[in-house]
Amino acid sequence: MFKGIVIRSYEVGLVFREGEFTSLLAAGKRWLFDPLHKVHVRVVSKREPWLADDQLDVIVKSGALADKAEVIDLKDSQRALVWIDGRFARILVAGLYAYWTGVRDVRVEVIDAREVRFEHKDLKSIVRVGEASRLLDICKVERDCVGVLFIDGRFVAQLDPGLYAFWKEVADSRVVELDMRESQIDVSGQEIMTADKVTLRMNAIVTYVIKDARRAVSAASDVRQSLYREVQLALRAVVGGRELDSFLTGKDDVAQELEQNVREQATAMGLEVLSVGVKDVILPGDMKDLMNRVTEAKKAAEANLISRREETAAMRSQANTAKLLADNPTLMRLRELEVLEKIASAGKMNIVLGEKGLADRVVNLL
Repeated sequence: MFKGIVIRSYEVGLVFREGEFTSLLAAGKRWLFDPLHKVHVRVVSKREPWLADDQLDVIVKSGALADKAEVIDLKDSQRALVWIDGRFARILVAGLYAYWTGVRDVRVEVIDAREVRFEHKDLKSIVRVGEASRLLDICKVERDCVGVLFIDGRFVAQLDPGLYAFWKEVADSRVVELDMRESQIDVSGQEIMTADKVTLRMNAIVTYVIKDARRAVSAASDVRQSLYREVQLALRAVVGGRELDSFLTGKDDVAQELEQNVREQATAMGLEVLSVGVKDVILPGDMKDLMNRVTEAKKAAEANLISRREETAAMRSQANTAKLLADNPTLMRLRELEVLEKIASAGKMNIVLGEKGLADRVVNLL
């Protein structure tokens, strides 16, 4: 007829009669009068701070938990952060909760989840808990990047590098990360026909940085691919309007015009173009041979012209020298003495004379 229950110092007994909660039993040895076996006692440990029971709402309304437990009733727009013994333990969603007092140090911080972005000084510790990823959208903006934040499709803010979290099931949060460092795009393998119907194969390169992150995200689904297409179109427009010779002799002008055409479109997408240039120009095989032959012919003509100029200059110099010697006998005499000096320095001189007048002049000279 009597039922004995032993409840330890850190335990509490929940008494149910015919399945309905009636009271709490404190620590100690208790005797319950139960001749019909309709009483059931559930013993719970207060070292597990949270009281979990299907009839928690009935237990709370009975007032039995007064001075023994704290009750938390979270609305749909609320969340709660729980620390146990100074360590972060869990996040509570909307609902009714109760935790025992006096055994464990429990601290509860209620948060308004209508503020979609969750900011907290202990954010790094909070997101390490396993269930945080179930309740929070967690993202990290890396170094040298910025994050563009959209909530329910509307731009909200531009985020600096760091860790961020947003409540799930409250709003649709999306962060688009953009690299703010200098970037390059290779536009390679472009086959373009010039105005005189010569097909060239070209490679170009564009260097850019993102100046307006919000515009870069909103202007195109893939701003890098959009810039690639703009460079393609500008390259075809610039090269297609020139003949081959004009293009080859004015590559700097081509690069400047190409950069000017691309820069305007890039600015509209939130980008700043630092440079655009033509990296490689590949001619067709037959055109390359033809250009080589033309270049070879030009160089040969230039070499021939230079040779003729040198011969003409040499003949003009000889004529001037002969005229000068004819007009100055003394100078002629000095020239003759120079010749004899060179002959005498050789150490041996053989003179063969075949003309009498020449022999007399040589004898007189000696």
